[in-house]
Amino acid sequence: MAVASRSTLVVHGRLAVRERRLAAARDGRHGLQVMSFEQAAVRLAGGFVRPIDDESLRAAIQAVLPGTPMGELENIKSLPGMIDAAADTLHKAWRAGIDLAARAADHPRLDAIARLEAAVLAQLPAGTMRPIDIVAAATSRIAHAPAVLGPMEIAGLTELSPCWRPLLKALTAHIPVQWTAGPRTAPAWLEGTGVGVSRAPAGTPAVSAVSAATAYHEAIEAMRWARSLLASGRAAPSDIAIATASPADYDDHFLALRADSNIDLHFVHGVRTVTTREGQAAAALADIVVRGLSQSRLRRLAALCRDSAPFESLPEGWLRVLPADAPMSTPNAWNRLLARLKPEDWPDGTDHAPALCAAVELLAKGPDIAPEIGEAFLKGRALAIWRKALLAGPAASIDAILETLKQDDGLEACVSVAWMPVSALAASPRRFVRLIGLNSSRWPRGIAEDRLIPDHVVPTAELDPLPVNLADRRDFETILATTAGEVVLSRARRDSDGRLLGRSPLLAGHGEEVYLRRNAVPAHAFSETDRLMARPQEFSTAPQAVSAQGCWRDWRRTEITAHDGLIRPDHPIILSILARTQSASSLRRLLRNPLSFAWVYAFGWRVPESSAEPLVLDALGVGDLVHMVLDRALRDLEDAGGLASADAAAITAAVDRAAELVAADWESERPIPPAVIWGRTLDDARLMAGRALAYGDDLLPGARSYGEVPFGGLETKSDAETPWDPGLPVTIPDTGFNIAGYIDRLDIAGDGKRALVRDYKTGRPPRTAIRLNGGRELQRCLYAFAVKALLGHDVAISASLLFPREPVDLQLDDPEAVLAEITGYLRAARISFAGGAALPGPDTGGDYDDLAFALPANASATYCKRKMPAATERLGEVAQIWEAE
Repeated sequence: MAVASRSTLVVHGRLAVRERRLAAARDGRHGLQVMSFEQAAVRLAGGFVRPIDDESLRAAIQAVLPGTPMGELENIKSLPGMIDAAADTLHKAWRAGIDLAARAADHPRLDAIARLEAAVLAQLPAGTMRPIDIVAAATSRIAHAPAVLGPMEIAGLTELSPCWRPLLKALTAHIPVQWTAGPRTAPAWLEGTGVGVSRAPAGTPAVSAVSAATAYHEAIEAMRWARSLLASGRAAPSDIAIATASPADYDDHFLALRADSNIDLHFVHGVRTVTTREGQAAAALADIVVRGLSQSRLRRLAALCRDSAPFESLPEGWLRVLPADAPMSTPNAWNRLLARLKPEDWPDGTDHAPALCAAVELLAKGPDIAPEIGEAFLKGRALAIWRKALLAGPAASIDAILETLKQDDGLEACVSVAWMPVSALAASPRRFVRLIGLNSSRWPRGIAEDRLIPDHVVPTAELDPLPVNLADRRDFETILATTAGEVVLSRARRDSDGRLLGRSPLLAGHGEEVYLRRNAVPAHAFSETDRLMARPQEFSTAPQAVSAQGCWRDWRRTEITAHDGLIRPDHPIILSILARTQSASSLRRLLRNPLSFAWVYAFGWRVPESSAEPLVLDALGVGDLVHMVLDRALRDLEDAGGLASADAAAITAAVDRAAELVAADWESERPIPPAVIWGRTLDDARLMAGRALAYGDDLLPGARSYGEVPFGGLETKSDAETPWDPGLPVTIPDTGFNIAGYIDRLDIAGDGKRALVRDYKTGRPPRTAIRLNGGRELQRCLYAFAVKALLGHDVAISASLLFPREPVDLQLDDPEAVLAEITGYLRAARISFAGGAALPGPDTGGDYDDLAFALPANASATYCKRKMPAATERLGEVAQIWEAE
């Protein structure tokens, strides 16, 4: 068997290497080595020589930078981005063949970079060399070039970095070297080097120009174009390329469109690591390390790292031990939670607090021990991403660093439609090409000075002899010359903010552009969603569209329809929620918003509570805070001899103690505003609680006061004594409703013949006296009835609303008469609702309707006004309460 002769093919970029290797395998070209020129130089240098890769360089810079004197750069060397800037500067200097040590005396900045270079080289592993050192080692072994490399062909390159040119010239004396330029422009410096230049005529592709509305529209049109080529059979996936000068501007668009289109779109330059599950796990941990521990961040981390060592011992469902709405954003909040957890709080009945405590303590240590935290919580690919991010910059900015990292998307480049930077396409042409982003500010890109060595220290033309501006122009010309089939030139007319964008100068001379409208019907849709949106008549027959259209028409009609809350009479779910024990708030919802009553109690809809810290507490939060302070202070006063005998100083002291305890519990269980606003809120709560307890009404002789008194089957909120058995049911006569609740305050005279039921309201008092207030105010009467039912009908009951902010006390006259009136309304509401009338009411779509998102837009001004006359007629007697005083 004949031994195949060795030869070397030098190309540029990963895509070109993969495609050339595939082509060589298909052609049976045994002995062909496909590599970059740097790899060929390392191969010739022999031994254990290897180039300085990015990760090793960054690791070395990170290790030596703190201890290396950097002169005028000393103040910025610890800032985020310094490692990236230093690595970029060193690479530029090495590629340009600049001897930093020899030029250190020319300028203090060069002296600082030279010191950094020396420290980095000392830190790098043995055998790791700069390009200039690799060239020297390869030149010393140049005699072995025929055996190691064989004949060399350089294909697809338009330039070669200055550092490699001496070696290329030296190779021509030992092996044949051919520069296969094809239709590309060959560098002028090749003259006289002995390198043979092979040229070919330029291609004549069909070139057209289009303009899209935005960058996102450009991406959509590109996917439509690719789909049309594939569906028509004109091209295989490996024939199609979409490219631009700055792919990062479009990556997110194409990532989303790829998933929708079901086209294998290979990202030649890689996808962002944070778009993968492993990247998200690292990002979740980085969020905690940089910004601190909170409940939402811990939940996210636990969901992504469930099998990591700190979490694997915790039982399934352990997150239920965390209070649902508490941000848990301070160490004290976590300490209080962990201290009060008991074995029975955990799903398996075993105490796992020590394990959770250890995890929390480790996470709370922050960026200082970021490597140890990553090793503990991450594994596999996620841990590799974490380590790579730590090499790229300081741990304090690891979240920002993770945003910039990329990884391979796992698709095979040689059989996929490719999305790539133009430099990769120029080195590896395809038959059908779409170039996007041809706007004046984006292609060609502007030339920028180096971040550490500005132009006045070393001229930019010397430090970066292959500037991005010229490279963009050269790549554009190369792509037009090497594409065999079709080239579409695309630009966006406006940016994402609506500002007009200019045309790239590269578009000059390529004819009139076709104006693509964003809402135009595409000639070929790229996905099912795109097809249905482009063909309304087809979408209109889909079940989802039929249902949506029917709902929309019903919403526009004045009569009541099934989409407005009409349901089957005596539906089992409706009967079951009517049979449940009600509260004053649920009965109010039934009377004033039957539709919402069905949504909340039949469907179980709830507005998700935000765990983010609010700027201020809302009205409901303020009310809860004041009620908690009142309850605790009242209990303390009763234990100390009773509220009736307490003076102003005792009340103030009790309120202060209560506010301090309540604040501690609140901070560990609920979101709180910023410290200054939170302090002011607590002061307001103390003020209102003090006024409420010291309100100067007629005290009942020998009275005993109770706070947050449960009835109707509710559990007590504390271990305080209650005046009755809370488990006893309370039924409103002739309505079929059982009620339950907590009475804010109940005073019972010493002889048990009189009782005062008081409800605290932290808002502004009404301008006039109220009884039912259109059905909004049921609580006084229902609670008075409950007290009378539980204490006995011979007890005289007084019911009032106290507004401590003013303070104003509104007494309810004749509670029994009001109860009789309410009973009639509730009876009618039950009959109406059971009959299927879950209809809008006066509170539907209002400012305090937390389920208004389920209604048509601007429902209070349109939908509700349109439906209200028919709903009022259908509800009949129920609607009369809306006019009650």
